[in-house]
Amino acid sequence: MDRRDFAKQAIAAAGFAALPVVARAQLPGGPPPSVSTTRYAPLLARARAALDRHHSQFDLRDRVALADFSIASRDMRFHIVDLISGQSWSYLVAHGKGSDPEHTGYLQRFSNDMGSLATSAGTYKTGDIYFGVHGRAMRLIGLEPTNDLADPRAIVIHGAPYATEDHVAKWGKLGRSEGCFAVAPHMLEAVLGLLGPGRMLFADKV
Repeated sequence: MDRRDFAKQAIAAAGFAALPVVARAQLPGGPPPSVSTTRYAPLLARARAALDRHHSQFDLRDRVALADFSIASRDMRFHIVDLISGQSWSYLVAHGKGSDPEHTGYLQRFSNDMGSLATSAGTYKTGDIYFGVHGRAMRLIGLEPTNDLADPRAIVIHGAPYATEDHVAKWGKLGRSEGCFAVAPHMLEAVLGLLGPGRMLFADKV
């Protein structure tokens, strides 16, 4: 390892060590590689504006999650960004069947309708972690007219075998959820640990 690589690892380790214990304890094998922030910078700017707009809803404003549905499901498009340190973690995330009826691997449309099986755009507040039909999951509260039916629609963050790297390797894209933010099961604890209840998730296309 040369000095440049060592320095990069030291910086990354310092930022990781600064995370709360609950977050660090739930990152098996360490965080996945981050995607360049330039890719999702426009979405992050909109998320910051949404965080200001809904400031009374959030006691925790240190980290936000971004779901960038502008890009294909085969790419890491779910980003958790530390707004204080600038560190970020990136994951695969599935979109809803109703958002991509022909299963192209790209989100075609958003919907907030009951029974649409589609992904909804907008600002969410992360809620309680519970154990349900998909195992451990996190409730989401929609704060916009475009996603305010998230709770009655049971739109949550959960793990799913169709949201893994292996699925992409076999099919070239992820499977589809029923509107939920489905991530790889082996990454679920990392996502839940970094987010926790009371933070913002912002989903949209740029």
